[in-house]
Amino acid sequence: MRADFYVLAPPAPEERLRLACRVAEKAYLAGQSALVWHRDRAELERFDALLWTFAGSSFVPHEWLGGAGEAPVRLSCGEAPGGAIGVLINLDTAPEPPPWAGQAERIAEIIDGEPARREAGRARFRIYRGLGYELQTHNMSAP
Repeated sequence: MRADFYVLAPPAPEERLRLACRVAEKAYLAGQSALVWHRDRAELERFDALLWTFAGSSFVPHEWLGGAGEAPVRLSCGEAPGGAIGVLINLDTAPEPPPWAGQAERIAEIIDGEPARREAGRARFRIYRGLGYELQTHNMSAP
């Protein structure tokens, strides 16, 4: 199992969501399923809207988990997915991993410089390391 931490240096809530859009797009273009998880429904709804507009030339088919179709990118703020997850994109700010992290082939943690999100990300990093995950950190603020 693998967890990738995408880290932005400054507190940047909107840029954090845009980065998550790019990660979701990359998973979709690679033919992988993705689940975007966040307990904060309002912020997940902002992410949902941003998926339609973050890049003028891209289209990322997505829907809320439990919807009628089977879009490759699904969003959830509470409902558990059935079966395996290709990429679990975690936008949540809890210090523990998402409830069904073990169902994912890969986890993408999106972290910015907001102190509470940064500290929660560090806590999840320690948990994943303790579980034996392969860990990668990507500094997204570097030129």
